[in-house]
Amino acid sequence: QVQLVESGGGLVQAGGSLRLSCARSGSTVVITTMGWYRQAPGKQRELVAVITSGGSTNYADSVKGRFTISRDNAKNTAYLQMNSLKPEDTAVYYCNVYAYRLGYSTRDYWGQGTQVTVSS
Repeated sequence: QVQLVESGGGLVQAGGSLRLSCARSGSTVVITTMGWYRQAPGKQRELVAVITSGGSTNYADSVKGRFTISRDNAKNTAYLQMNSLKPEDTAVYYCNVYAYRLGYSTRDYWGQGTQVTVSS
């Protein structure tokens, strides 16, 4: 099994910054992508940012220029630097890894989520 543990969420005023971390442990897997998703109350879970094994990144239009995704392979950790936060960024943020174990199909792994609340 693969375990993902997020940290770094919290309460911040609009215009502030937070840095989320996602630490991966457990079974050895070959990672295709690592990403961050978020889900606000009453809304569907949406992609925030993703980074491929080759280092390419992609962002939701709503966070472009404000959020930066990165990864440290040596530490098995992914990060989401969030700047210029807005109240509409308030959500539970989930770490995602799309990966496969040798002999198994590629699948999604999810963390438990971390709450980010941005006050106006």
